[in-house]
Amino acid sequence: MGLINGLPAHVLLVHMVVVLVPLTALALVAAALWPSAARRLGPLLPLLALVALVSVPLTTQAGEWLERHVNNDALVRRHTEMGDGLLPWVLGLFVLAAVVWWAARSAPAEPGRAGRMRWSAPPVRIVVGVLSLAVAVGAVVDVYRIGDSGAKAAWHDAVSKTATAPDDGS
Repeated sequence: MGLINGLPAHVLLVHMVVVLVPLTALALVAAALWPSAARRLGPLLPLLALVALVSVPLTTQAGEWLERHVNNDALVRRHTEMGDGLLPWVLGLFVLAAVVWWAARSAPAEPGRAGRMRWSAPPVRIVVGVLSLAVAVGAVVDVYRIGDSGAKAAWHDAVSKTATAPDDGS
């Protein structure tokens, strides 16, 4: 995937990642910590995580195309290397989102049977909540770091530290 309507696809697709990964992370943490949130989100949670998961390799592939069409620069190489590390985090978001959705879906509304660990049992929610929070924070921090490195790679020589003369309209 190279160009979309004359613009590098990476520049457009990256917005999906920047929006969907943090949104998925937030929804996952909410659903993992509050079973009622998981029930309300329903299948939207794993669906959102799936779209985020699919958007990462699409964006990475478009970024690799773009890398071959810009000047070879240390900042671009660093951004590309960092971008390759996001997929495991988003895969973790997807797996945990599926687990949280499945557990909330299969949890009985009435009190659990004796001897059976319920989804709403505090130890289960704590473990899943801590895992979800760790993966969510890791994914969001990685998105931020990758985005920051991409902005530096794209803009490091393009902006003047002093204001340019205003356009007088001529």
